[in-house]
Amino acid sequence: MNKTKKLIAGVSSASVVVMLSGCNDYSAEELPPEPTDTECQDWEWDSEDGVYECDDTNSRYFGHYFFGGGYYKGKSSLLKSSAYKSYKSSSSFKGGGSGFGGSKGFGG
Repeated sequence: MNKTKKLIAGVSSASVVVMLSGCNDYSAEELPPEPTDTECQDWEWDSEDGVYECDDTNSRYFGHYFFGGGYYKGKSSLLKSSAYKSYKSSSSFKGGGSGFGGSKGFGG
């Protein structure tokens, strides 16, 4: 009986995770790869804007958005970028997509 309860609890937990992940356009396996920039060691995916945000409290870029190889100090700075506007209006944008990686400098 104890094994059955554990099995049911596990299945219930997995169901909740699946339902919650259905709210996003990307599952964890489909997200673009995290940036490899050494200035930030902890990245958070922002599904609304389709970019990564630096979540490294030890980084000078904490809270900055990363797109196209550059950092943007805030959302308003990111939204002003012509490259980001093009990406956001493209058919590849669904809360994520390409436009990441590289380190051609810092933007914004």
